[in-house]
Amino acid sequence: MQETWRWFGPQDQVSLSDVTQAGASGIVTALHHIPPGVIWPLSEITERRDYIAENSVRSQRPLKWSVVESLPVSEDIKRQTGSWREHVEHYKTSLENIALAGIEVICYNFMPLLDWTRTDLSHEVDTGATCMRFDLVDFIMFDVFILKRHGASEGHDDELVTEAHHRFQSTNETYKKRLVDNIVCGLPGAAEHFSLDDIKEQLAIYAAFDHDQLARNQTDFLEEVAPVAQTLGLRLCCHPDDPPVPLLGLPRIMSTEADYERLIEAVDIPANGITLCSGSLGARSDNDLPGMMDRLGDRVHFLHLRNVRREHDGVFGSFHESEHLSGDVDMPSLVAAILREENRRKSAGRADHSIPFRPDHGQDILDDLTRKAQPGYPAIGRLKGLAELRGLIDGLSYESGR
Repeated sequence: MQETWRWFGPQDQVSLSDVTQAGASGIVTALHHIPPGVIWPLSEITERRDYIAENSVRSQRPLKWSVVESLPVSEDIKRQTGSWREHVEHYKTSLENIALAGIEVICYNFMPLLDWTRTDLSHEVDTGATCMRFDLVDFIMFDVFILKRHGASEGHDDELVTEAHHRFQSTNETYKKRLVDNIVCGLPGAAEHFSLDDIKEQLAIYAAFDHDQLARNQTDFLEEVAPVAQTLGLRLCCHPDDPPVPLLGLPRIMSTEADYERLIEAVDIPANGITLCSGSLGARSDNDLPGMMDRLGDRVHFLHLRNVRREHDGVFGSFHESEHLSGDVDMPSLVAAILREENRRKSAGRADHSIPFRPDHGQDILDDLTRKAQPGYPAIGRLKGLAELRGLIDGLSYESGR
């Protein structure tokens, strides 16, 4: 398993020097300043690639840009509106340029409008660490009583709507504003300027979409770009919905094993693959992550390893992001399944037998609490997670080799 690290570019509060000290060998990053639908120029890709290498030269093992996360899919492509065909052609050109730069793995998602959703970006746990949290009652309060989305209450449990109403009446405006800011933070490029009216306007565009329509549009997109990726020797991998349920009336199409089976069958070539994110998928209690790895592992091209603590008894509800080995995701069983897949690939002579993974998210601990890095991406919290995962991988590898 190749150790990688998410890095948001030169402005990231976690430096490449920090990454080198953590011991990771690969960088996961993107050209975040280029809007969706616009071609990634080869010159900018190679400039970022070379920057990563040149700023880790003191290491005996210079860092390498291993995974693009992400090459974003525009909302026009997802909806098949406006300039979507032009955007698909631009996506193909970007893939060609990424291949020329020597990068082989491209993570993307097909979540409409929302990249991810949390209601609290600094929830304090009993150790004093902070983490990201999704509180379902808070989210319903936002959806029904702050955003006032038409028909919102009909999509939620009546008892939870009542609880959300009581909370709305009892909380102050500061709490409500922070809740709005936290949710808007998951809107691509929207944190600085999206108003509630802007969100309503964007949601209205998706009003006629359901799961099947969005899935068809994804298949149309993959039928165009996956063969190009295959020819170029690239591996595309779709990230799951985060959280893995419909939100704000928007359809979600990458939330379960059945969704990923559909994805693979739609364009059945090796380049069309999966980003298995244990935290996103693990927020649902009915997702069998070790089983998914055993059954679909042939197409898993990238791994996000993190854990969540589910705060509910049903399939889905509130959750917070826990330490990497102490949540409701059975991380030892999942990693054992990953190692089995890697052994199968190695026996088959596959060049991609070592699957890149990154310690996804992490709790803010120690100096993280004052550094204020990207939400979910602290230096020390992820270093702790990487160390825990490294120990687990080494221990399981030793046991299997005895």
